[in-house]
Amino acid sequence: MPHAIHVDAAMGDDERRRRVFDGELFVYSPRRASLALVEFTRELLREAFGSRDPETAQHEMEVKDFAELLGRVKPQFIHHPESKRLLQALLEDMGCDPERTYFDVPRLRSSTSEGYLTTGIAYAWHPHRDTWYSAPSCQLNWWMPVFELSSENAMAFHPAYWGRPVANDSAGYDYYVWNAQHRGAHVVANLKSDDRPLPRATEPIVLDPQIRLLPRVGGMLLFSGAQMHSSVPNTSGKTRYSIDFRVVHVGDVAEQRGAPHTDEQCTGTTMRDYLRCTDLTRIPDALVARYETRPPPAGGELIYRPGA
Repeated sequence: MPHAIHVDAAMGDDERRRRVFDGELFVYSPRRASLALVEFTRELLREAFGSRDPETAQHEMEVKDFAELLGRVKPQFIHHPESKRLLQALLEDMGCDPERTYFDVPRLRSSTSEGYLTTGIAYAWHPHRDTWYSAPSCQLNWWMPVFELSSENAMAFHPAYWGRPVANDSAGYDYYVWNAQHRGAHVVANLKSDDRPLPRATEPIVLDPQIRLLPRVGGMLLFSGAQMHSSVPNTSGKTRYSIDFRVVHVGDVAEQRGAPHTDEQCTGTTMRDYLRCTDLTRIPDALVARYETRPPPAGGELIYRPGA
């Protein structure tokens, strides 16, 4: 179970990261820098949906058309230089040392209501840890809603599994193979099923007790990539849009600090994806090498090239 849930905690980043690695959760109120990122995201969505309300457009559009629209606007958000600029400003505002903090590209996520679209470009996430997907144990996850959130369309944490091993099939996941074979525009075509090798538990997961934290628009959640979490089945009648981004501190990378290793068996590492806040350079290869468990497979792609 998490030791604590902190609300607008007044503590330095070093102490905050230590507590995240102990399984504690953080909630932050909206601030100017986070609201600027939210407003930019809303502008992209409004431009993409035109006269339709992005939250309710699913009730007016064919699933195929909705998926294709998301397949355009999500990469636009990822690639846009303004997304990175606003994120750099936000991390510095949150007390992160820009010289030692590295982030991956921010992602725009969506969760449609009543099972309208739960695969491909709008995948509804089953209970999982990011560490099953080759994330390092020092990864910190930031998450924020773009529109008003409710308990019926939020994200859930499953605290009983903190530090508790779960049988899973992450041994079949290699990040470099994933980058080469399972990224790109073809994801948009997955309208009814999703056959991508997404690691999941191979034993039943008891969803309760669960924690649903509801930050206001522009508010943020901070948690470890080793936390078990999932998408709540959306019954709100509205599509939920959120922004998430992942961060590592180069000191943690070098010292291999992080959350306890529990049950991840995947290969490859996301470590090359992170960009330094100051100049967008990548983590030095000598540090990345500490997270390689075997040589990259032939035909694999070492770095995620953002697409769909």
